[in-house]
This record gives sequence, structure tokens and C-alpha cells, in this order.
Amino acid sequence: MQSSGILNKTMFTLFSPRWKPNIFFRQLFDQESWTYTYLLADKDSKEALLIDPVIEKADRDLKLIKDYDLKLRYCLNTHVHADHITGSGRIKSLQSEVQSIISKESGADADIFVHEGDHIELGSLKLNVHNTPGHTNGCITFVSHENGCAFTGDALLIRGCGRTDFQQGNAIKLYDNVWNKILSLPEDYILYPAHDYQGRMFTSVAEEKEHNPRLTKTKEEFVKIMDGLGLAYPKKIDIALPANLKCGLDDLPENMKHLVE
Repeated sequence: MQSSGILNKTMFTLFSPRWKPNIFFRQLFDQESWTYTYLLADKDSKEALLIDPVIEKADRDLKLIKDYDLKLRYCLNTHVHADHITGSGRIKSLQSEVQSIISKESGADADIFVHEGDHIELGSLKLNVHNTPGHTNGCITFVSHENGCAFTGDALLIRGCGRTDFQQGNAIKLYDNVWNKILSLPEDYILYPAHDYQGRMFTSVAEEKEHNPRLTKTKEEFVKIMDGLGLAYPKKIDIALPANLKCGLDDLPENMKHLVE
């Protein structure tokens, strides 16, 4: 029956994300910026990485890594954030062997720059890099095919997407890249965003293809929606952008400089 087909397509996120037994995964949260940070590790090698760490939560993240006897190798940023300062700098100041990773197109400082077609490996964990600009020029999505999931940053949010009215935003680019690079993945892939403001933790390709109120529209309708959002100026952008362009190591507010000294 047709209704059964629709139900099946939209039920994927009711199931637990299917991480392989040898992969360690934690989804962490910063309440002030509504940011999700992701900790992933290979249980055999104990090597770990963080996706989108937040400076105020860096010590929390490092404690968790220590508690599980993991070895942090990389801090990944999905883009240059405007709503919080990355924790990469704080973490690197405490553990100099950790390397920061960001898109080549971001214009930000980092130890390693990645681009479409690159991949990051830690033991059996492999993340494929896909350029998904539109929210910013440097937005990237990390895809783990072995675990059937993707980390979408601000490009695709749950029932939404990143804004396109600042920081090289381009609604047409965003629409095309979300559809070509994210919503073209298998429908049962779990999607982990950089933020959610309603307590939702993840979604699926199938759900967003059917229920996303912006991206289910035509490209022309999407552009009109994005142009008419009238969102407020991000309250932290003037301190977050300069610091994030320096990997969170410089151009910090006075009350945060001690965190990287």
C-alpha cells in the first residue's frame, strides 16, 4: 500500500544508528551555542577525532577521551563557525600532537586542509570529504559509508539548513550541494548536524527528502525562502569569525586568551 511505503521511508531515524562494533561514538552538546560535537574512535587502535569542538567544552572533551583511554589525533571543523569559537586551538595548546583539519576553501588556518575526494582514516574508521558550500565557501560534509552516516555541519540541519545571508552564503549553491552531495546518499543513511535548537539528535536522508520544509521545494522557491528569512545578526560572529580563521589560537577575546597560552 502507498501509505505503508511512505511510512517505511520516514521511519529510519526510529532505529539506532548502526555503528560497527569496533567504532566508538559519542554525540556531545554545548547548550549556549546549541552545537553538537562528535567524538569518534577506532576501538582497536584507540585513535580518536573530534568534529566541531567548542572552546568552552574542550576540557570536557579531553576528559572523556582520557576516561576511555583514547588518543586524540585530529580536530575537524565542518566550516568556519560564526556562533562559537572552535575548541581546536584550546585542545592543540594542551596536546601539541593533535592536528586541526578544515576545508581548503575556508580561508582559515589549520594543520591539514582537505577537499572533495579526500578522506580521513583512523584504523578502520574512514571519513570521506565532500565539499558542500552555500552556507559558507568552506563547508564540508564527512561521510562514513561503512557506518551509513554523514556529518553535515551547517549545510543540512534537521528540517532546515544553514543560513545564506552572510559569510559567502549562496542559496543556489547550498541547494545544489545538499541535493547532490547529501540527499543523494542512500535513504537510510543517518545524518548528524552541527546544531539543533529543538533537542533532536539526528535525522536520515529519507526524512529530509520528504519532510524538510525548505529543501523539498523547487530551487526557485528555496531561494525565495532563504532571501526572506530576516534572521538576526549572529550575536557571536564578531568574536567567533576572527578567532576561527586562526584555528582558535589567536584573535581571541581578552577573557579567553589564557585558554591557549
